[in-house]
Amino acid sequence: MNGTLVSLGLIFCQLSLLAFGGGATTLPEMQRQVVDVHHWMSATEFSALFALARAAPGPNLIIVSLIGWHVAGWLGMLVTTLSMAGPSSMVTIATLHVWTRFKDHPWRRAVEAGLVPVTTGLVAASAVLITKAAATDWLLGAITGVCALLAVTTRIHPLWLLFAGSLVALAGFAQV
Repeated sequence: MNGTLVSLGLIFCQLSLLAFGGGATTLPEMQRQVVDVHHWMSATEFSALFALARAAPGPNLIIVSLIGWHVAGWLGMLVTTLSMAGPSSMVTIATLHVWTRFKDHPWRRAVEAGLVPVTTGLVAASAVLITKAAATDWLLGAITGVCALLAVTTRIHPLWLLFAGSLVALAGFAQV
């Protein structure tokens, strides 16, 4: 158990420092580590935890706590949560000090402009990864596509989309 907690701590400390543009940008690596490298859960279980985290109120990174809890119980949840929040918070505080100190320098706008496509690409990679794990047949793929389209083009709350997808599964149309 101690080895697992150390591994969880190291993985999520690293992910914390890689979470550029938000924690969701680390989902592909998070999934790779917990599913492919350590085999702590399946891709389907990871997708289910992701869906639960997105449906729950609060920050998007509840998935980190859920992974810790799934792998090592309450202590795992504490380790992953602190490991994900701690290092990046310290770097953010230090960076914010420098950022405000040089607020009128032209290089700052260039850095901001360069970070937008990086963050967008990381979020898109996360979406692709979750879609691949969740859409295991044509119907689930179609539901995913319709929900993504509705989420992007309308103001429908995501919980209604989750509810609609759940109804399709409950009706027996989707195999989960």
